[in-house]
Amino acid sequence: MESDDTTGQLAELFLRAARRMRRNQADRLAPLGLTPAQSRALRVIARDEAPLRMVDLAARLEVVPRSVTTVVDALEAAGLVRRAADPANRRSTLIMLTPAGHAVRARLHEARRQAAEDLFAPLSARQREALRDLLAELDSSVSAGGL
Repeated sequence: MESDDTTGQLAELFLRAARRMRRNQADRLAPLGLTPAQSRALRVIARDEAPLRMVDLAARLEVVPRSVTTVVDALEAAGLVRRAADPANRRSTLIMLTPAGHAVRARLHEARRQAAEDLFAPLSARQREALRDLLAELDSSVSAGGL
């Protein structure tokens, strides 16, 4: 039974830390005029050098394509991305960052880094490394089909 109690405590502490991180990131994104969904989409779009098809963006975000349309509309209205017809498939739309999008992406990266720094500040360098290793182990078990 002690194991169940420890597992429950771990789950609760993990969720509380994740919520704190999300709130801190949302607070830091607000001056950039981005929602968490928009910032996530911007990061995914920025990851590739080549323009990304809308359907591929939806797949990477693990959302339905119509959900991506709303997010991309907002990013386009803010001047951070632009759409173009896909020359290989005229029914597809490509999305790419604008110069303003690249600039905001750099600020976004710094906001996320600072939010993480704030969360992990109480931990020593050794504790951070241990936590990273533990989380990497959990992540690799998911990637390998363990969960």
